[in-house]
Amino acid sequence: MPRIQPRRAPETPRGLPLAAKAVLGLAVVALGAVVLFTLNGALPRIVSTVGDAVSGITGAVLPSPSTPSPSPAVIPVSPVLDKPSQVSTNQATVTITGSVPASLVGPRTGVTIRLYVAYPQKQPVMVREVPLGETPSFTIPDVTLQPGHNDFSATVVGPGGESEASSIVTYVLDTTPPKITISAPVDKSTVNADSVTIVGKTQGRSAITARDAANGRTAIGVADGTGAFSVVMQLVDGTNAISLTATDPAGNATTTEVTVLRGTGALKVVLSASSYRISAAKLPRTLELRAVVTNPEGNDLPGRDITFTISIPGVPLITGQATTDATGLAIFRTPIPAGATPGSGPATAFLTTPEFGDASAQVVITIIP
Repeated sequence: MPRIQPRRAPETPRGLPLAAKAVLGLAVVALGAVVLFTLNGALPRIVSTVGDAVSGITGAVLPSPSTPSPSPAVIPVSPVLDKPSQVSTNQATVTITGSVPASLVGPRTGVTIRLYVAYPQKQPVMVREVPLGETPSFTIPDVTLQPGHNDFSATVVGPGGESEASSIVTYVLDTTPPKITISAPVDKSTVNADSVTIVGKTQGRSAITARDAANGRTAIGVADGTGAFSVVMQLVDGTNAISLTATDPAGNATTTEVTVLRGTGALKVVLSASSYRISAAKLPRTLELRAVVTNPEGNDLPGRDITFTISIPGVPLITGQATTDATGLAIFRTPIPAGATPGSGPATAFLTTPEFGDASAQVVITIIP
C-alpha cells in the first residue's frame, strides 16, 4: 500500500517589523508612480518627493544614535595661600604652601598652580608654575625673596582657563641687625639697689635678653612697636657686667654691654685710727682718726662736716670736727694726754645730711700699761 505522507502543519509566516513594512509599502507605491508618470516627464520630481518621504518616515520610526552635547569648560576657583607664622625673615628663600577645593583634585591633566609676586610699586609677575598633585594641598619650595616686602598670590589654571588671583600673603626679607641704645643706667655707674632697670630703644617688636656675667642670671623682655624696652636685672655686690642682646623679628641680633657697680644702699662712714693700742708710759701721743664718707649709691661725698669723739679712761671726753674733701675723706688729729689709765674706750665719727639722713662709725682705742 502506498505510504501516506503525514500532513504538515502550516508554517507561520515570519512577520516583518512595522517600520520595514511601512518602508516596503511606500516603495511599491513609488514604483507604480514611476511607471505611470515616466511618459509625462515627472520622474525626477517624484523621486525627490519619495526620497524625502522615506527619509522622514525612517527618521520617525527608526531611532538614530545620540550625540552628546559638549559641556562648557568651567573656570576654576581661586586657591588659598597659607599665611606665614612669621612675616619677617632673614632667609633668602621660603617655602609657600596652600590649598585648592577638593573638587579640583582627580585624574585630570593640565591643572596647575601659578605663583605670582609683586614688589612695592610693581605689577605682579609669575615666578613659578607647578602641577596640582593628588591632594588639595600644594607646596612650592625654594621661592626666592627680594629685600623688603614680597607680596605673593596664586591662581589655578585648567581647561576652563585661569582663575582669579588668591588673597595676598606677604614675606619681608630683612638682613640688617637692629641698633641698640641704652638710656639708663649710665655705663660704669653705681646702683644703690639689689637690681637695676635697663631702659633703651631698638627695632620694634625685638626680643631683649640681658645676662649678668657676675651671677649668671638672665632677664628677658620685648620692645614695643616703637622699639622702647625695659628689663629688670638682679645684681650682686661689686661689679656687674651686663650683656644686652636685641633680636629683631627677622632673627637678626645685636649685642652691647653696660657695667654697673652695686652700691651699699645707705649713707656710709668708714672710720680708721693711726693706732688702736697706746702705751700709757709713752703718753702724751698724737692720735689720728680718718673717716671716709660715701652716699647711698657708693659715691664719695665731699664737703660734709664730721664730728669726732674719743672716750679714754682717765681722760676727759675729746671732741673735734673735720670736713670731707673731694674724695669724701675727713681727718681729725688730737693728742692723748698723760694721765690716761689702762682700759678701752670708743672713738666715733658721726655726720648728718638733709638728703641721706645720719650715719656713724666706731673703733675701739685701748690704753695699755
